Amino acid sequence: MSKRAVLEVIALGAEDAVAAQAGGADRLELVTDMAADGLTPSRETFAEIRARVDISLRVMLRLADGFAAGDVDALVRRARELRAEGADEFVLGFLDEAGGPDTAAVEALVDAVDGCRWTFHRAIDRAADRDALRKQLADLPGLDTYLTAGASGGVDDGLPTLLAEAARRGEPGYEPQLLIGGGLRLDHLPRLKAAGVDAFHIGGAARPDGWSAPVSAEAVATWRAAVDA
Repeated sequence: MSKRAVLEVIALGAEDAVAAQAGGADRLELVTDMAADGLTPSRETFAEIRARVDISLRVMLRLADGFAAGDVDALVRRARELRAEGADEFVLGFLDEAGGPDTAAVEALVDAVDGCRWTFHRAIDRAADRDALRKQLADLPGLDTYLTAGASGGVDDGLPTLLAEAARRGEPGYEPQLLIGGGLRLDHLPRLKAAGVDAFHIGGAARPDGWSAPVSAEAVATWRAAVDA
């Protein structure tokens, strides 16, 4: 089995997905509406993408901009619909008003996805206490990844935090894989890789012509080569 680092690319539709796979992506994060920072795609979009590519798909569970869960019942319904369509990996993460994890909402969705693997996304970068959040969520089934920039402002601001957390891999609350994304650039990779980070997430970096254009297979291939170097 390959031990190469994970390269995850945001995909908004089948064209993105095909290009990302062609460029060497290992996994896609499926979202819609990047103006709202990524919301849950339709069941039909998931089905079309699943039919076009054979790499892993992680589907966002989020119905509105921000880090509040909102209508949890509606989220649970969407999660179950996507599960019925064949989705088996997810992305989610919600905070309460105090900046702690919204455990009720997160647990409801973890129950709805019924043991599937999932990523806690960049809500961790807005948490009042990152360490406490990790320890509160540590026993939830399926949690295998944290998508984080280390700070709300992005990797430039969060790099010291990312390096410190990478050094704690394996401690209670720090077992999930660090997936670095949010203002990630190619020049960040050497320090992160030297610290043992082995998963990277790109969105805009895979689209040299902006979010109105599709993913570029060539841009993804550039990242693939840098991640593997």
